Amino acid sequence: MTFDNFIEDYTKRGLIKEQKRNLGAIEKIISRSHKEIKAAEANMKIDEGIAFTIAYTAMLHAGRALMLCKGYRPSDGYQHKTVVDFASVVLGDKYKTLVQHFDKMRRKRNIFTYEVSISISETEAKNALTCAINFVKTIRDIIKKESSQHKFKF
Repeated sequence: MTFDNFIEDYTKRGLIKEQKRNLGAIEKIISRSHKEIKAAEANMKIDEGIAFTIAYTAMLHAGRALMLCKGYRPSDGYQHKTVVDFASVVLGDKYKTLVQHFDKMRRKRNIFTYEVSISISETEAKNALTCAINFVKTIRDIIKKESSQHKFKF
């Protein structure tokens, strides 16, 4: 699906709305993602499930920053899935595996948060952290490139 087709479809379905691009807000969201990665690292030895959840949240925030960079925001009860879908379309095939990990983490985090019937292994938490670091860096680099006139502090 092309970006324009995605925007048209998701707008019609009420899943996204236009949002004025705000570089200050984008910077704050990406900075938050960096803090969340540090928090996930710090929690790794304490609680793998929390580390996994925080790593996922770092990715979610980075995805929202990407949406805002493009002039959109999620607008309904499927916000997490919408962010994943948006990232998939923007990042394309080059980052397909990374976005697939993001989506798998979204589903696992949901089960872990609301059903508490599963546990997160140390390996899963470490993989989630690595994935989050790569995802946030990728988004950060795209935002910097698309907003090269702005000097970000991240």
